[in-house]
Amino acid sequence: MQQNQSAITSHTEFLLLGFHGLGGYRQYLFIPFFLIGVLSFLGNAALIITIKTGSSLHSPMYVLICMNACVDLTLPIIFVPKMLLSFLFNLSGITLLGCLIQMFFIHFIGSFQSTVLLGMALDRYVAICIPLRYNDYINTSTFCKFSAVVILRNLFFVLLIVVLASPLSFCSSNVIDDCFCQHMALVSLACGNTSKNSIIGLLAIFLIIVTDAVLIVISYMKIFFDVFKTHSGKSREKAIHTCGTHLIVTGVSFTFNMFALLSYRFKNSLPPNIHNLISIMYLLFPSTLHPIIYGIRTKAIRGQMLKLFQCTTIGPISTKVSSMD
Repeated sequence: MQQNQSAITSHTEFLLLGFHGLGGYRQYLFIPFFLIGVLSFLGNAALIITIKTGSSLHSPMYVLICMNACVDLTLPIIFVPKMLLSFLFNLSGITLLGCLIQMFFIHFIGSFQSTVLLGMALDRYVAICIPLRYNDYINTSTFCKFSAVVILRNLFFVLLIVVLASPLSFCSSNVIDDCFCQHMALVSLACGNTSKNSIIGLLAIFLIIVTDAVLIVISYMKIFFDVFKTHSGKSREKAIHTCGTHLIVTGVSFTFNMFALLSYRFKNSLPPNIHNLISIMYLLFPSTLHPIIYGIRTKAIRGQMLKLFQCTTIGPISTKVSSMD
């Protein structure tokens, strides 16, 4: 009777215990991840302000870079504060509802990392391969249609995996060996058959991340084919430099995504601490690196950043001198 009772009991409270193998040293993880979180926030906030205040940075390409920065700014906010509290004060508890909400926003906001990169690739394809038709294809109407399609696509699949995970019974353990709630991390604790959840999860990965990646690769292959065939001199150099920057950002994002997917595929072969590190890397590290890449490689953004920095430093000095006079 006691065994049957335990079998039907489903946990509604969970513990997020990523890096539990470090024992007492776990609390020291607060320092590096706090610094990375602050760097990510400041870098993306600076990039957004730079593009917003620069009158020459309101073209579609820079708007898409700004949207990418918004995604990178929002994503760490969803899980980093909770993770840091867990490291420092061992506040690792989370309800099932809280876990499902966190899982929804992590996967929904995270899905736009590849989607915005796809928008950048399509924008560069039209600008370089068919420049005379740029205004016909890249306009407000096209942007709204593209946004509606990808938002509905991403929302449908993310909402579906969350809805399918919510009625599961979690009777074996309430310890999530991760620093935040992810789909498979939660589903792996469920009792009974979870094949439906796994299939929908794989389908979502294929129809969002893989589809975006394939279209991005096709776009840049066509771009470089056209650049080397019809462009020359400074025109070719500029096109390669601009696309090179986007490709570096795309490569960073998809590399960390691939590591994360492989870490779940071979989870039993990896030490738990390595698996936890990879899980955090694919969400946090691209958000930190993207503004640095754009700030270094994009001349217009770098120039506007320097202009803003000069205004913020010279302004207070001139005010102080005026008050002394």
